[in-house]
Amino acid sequence: MHILLIHQAFAALDEAGGTRHHEFARYFVQHGHRVTVITGQTSYMTGARRPTSPWVTREVDDQGVEIIRCRSVAAWHKSFVQRLVNFLVFMILAFFTGLRVRGVDLVWGTSPPIFQAVSAVLLARFKRKPFLLEVRDLWPYFAIEVGVLTNPLLIGLSRWLERWLYRRADRVVINSPGFYKHVTDRGALAVDVVPNGVDPAMFRNLPQGKPLRETYGLEQEFVLLYAGAHGMSNDLDTLLMAADLLRQERGIRFVLLGDGKEKPALRNRAQAMALDNVLFTPPVPKQQIPLWLSDADACLAILRRVEAYKTTYPNKVFDYMAAGKPIVLAIDGVIREVVETAGAGIFVQPGDPGALARAVLELARNPQRAKSMGSAGRNYVEAHFNRGKLAGKMLAVMEGLSGDSTGMAPG
Repeated sequence: MHILLIHQAFAALDEAGGTRHHEFARYFVQHGHRVTVITGQTSYMTGARRPTSPWVTREVDDQGVEIIRCRSVAAWHKSFVQRLVNFLVFMILAFFTGLRVRGVDLVWGTSPPIFQAVSAVLLARFKRKPFLLEVRDLWPYFAIEVGVLTNPLLIGLSRWLERWLYRRADRVVINSPGFYKHVTDRGALAVDVVPNGVDPAMFRNLPQGKPLRETYGLEQEFVLLYAGAHGMSNDLDTLLMAADLLRQERGIRFVLLGDGKEKPALRNRAQAMALDNVLFTPPVPKQQIPLWLSDADACLAILRRVEAYKTTYPNKVFDYMAAGKPIVLAIDGVIREVVETAGAGIFVQPGDPGALARAVLELARNPQRAKSMGSAGRNYVEAHFNRGKLAGKMLAVMEGLSGDSTGMAPG
């Protein structure tokens, strides 16, 4: 089976960002299938653009996954209008690039951005092949709830487009059970849940070294690490306020690893507040994330207090659990159920810096409890959210959709 994936924000293992799709693609290739990815040349995490002299570049990774990168507008971290132009340009380029990919058996579209899914469904119809729509984020619902999308006309058009895609998908895959009602209420008929997860093997037998503590002189401190995007949804202002409440606790340091549109403003606020217990570090490739997480004492997952976010399964939570780190969780809903069932951390109400500060202090003062939470989380995620098993489930959905189960496990 030849799978064509359209994903503008695709991140390879040697890049910063979520690598679910690269890990899945490598698994599919290892099991006898072919995967071609059409993506952009701009990193959604950093906004950096690869060399753009050719309009299209092609590369093949060490497992045989073909990655085609289309020239794109570097506008991930700019205004709404600039991002919209970026998405529309990619939608057009991805469609025409996909027309030249031969022998496709299934077209895999993913959202967000939702416009790339339009390229995928059009390619599927043009090639007369099944269309699999993967929903990783309830767009435009989330954008409306957080105030990014406010124009009534654009809201109406976005909602129409969302329903149009759901109804034309031969199969819809969601990465959180919290999305099920939303997508079925809007026209999705055949829905499977393939949740976010993690490859536990990435967190075993790590090389020696303490990149976080040795680089930044944190050998004797309790480190609370946030790893991920610095965007408006991530509510990192609440982290800064919690750090302000704990400024007298000299042994505690808040570390923010990653990049995003809000990072410069957050740096400026931390400097204006004279928060010497807050450290900003640049993003690192996913392959390095396990070593950085292993260097922390506890990890933070946080989103704004928005009802819509109760439906999400943030991928970083599973990384934290695989690293054996206790979690301070400032996200309510389905991911809270996972963390509390596992006994992997402390839940605090989103948007409450006092509760966040108290949770950090509790873990810092009770290292044995923190260690027990970390171990419980690691055991739970290995049993229930192993990415290899989830990739197998995704592959079974695709094989059923395409009618091709001829792939074979490598011998």
